[in-house]
Amino acid sequence: MKKIETNLKDCYIIELQRFGDNRGYFESLTIEELHSLGFKNIMQISRSKSGKGTVRGLHFQKGKYAQAKCVSCIKGAVLDVVVDLRKTSPTYGKYTSVELTSENGKMLFVPRGFAHGFVALEEDTIFEYFVDNKYMKEEEGGLIYNDPSVGIDWQLEKYQITNPIFSEKDTKYPTLEELDDYFSEVE
Repeated sequence: MKKIETNLKDCYIIELQRFGDNRGYFESLTIEELHSLGFKNIMQISRSKSGKGTVRGLHFQKGKYAQAKCVSCIKGAVLDVVVDLRKTSPTYGKYTSVELTSENGKMLFVPRGFAHGFVALEEDTIFEYFVDNKYMKEEEGGLIYNDPSVGIDWQLEKYQITNPIFSEKDTKYPTLEELDDYFSEVE
């Protein structure tokens, strides 16, 4: 596993070693490698399927149900986006974005205390999440995708997305300034 630093504290791009031949390729990620990133245990593995232009996020879970995630795109492509919500972090309020595709095989490690989202860049994109804490609906939260204080460039023009698709709840989340401090006690 190759761990590549991003501009956000504790958030890493992961590149797995691929072994390929005329049949395709093989790659793996061990529990020990996940632990070395700060990932506690695999509590859930989730997948979502999205059409081109679908924006999911920016989501997080609060308090003792905060989640670290290791995410990847197993079919198609996404622009994955994370925002550091830890007020004590030197990168608080900053974001990073990474193109994750089935071809490049990159993963993104998202620590606890971050909001996470993505925009699907191709039809029938399948996105996979390894999550280290159980989901609790009453502890979910979000950050509005277009908060001007964060200034996320979703690169919609670059990817020729003219009519992004959002869930209703994702358009009603608060701004960074309106969020409570949910992560000062995050482990």
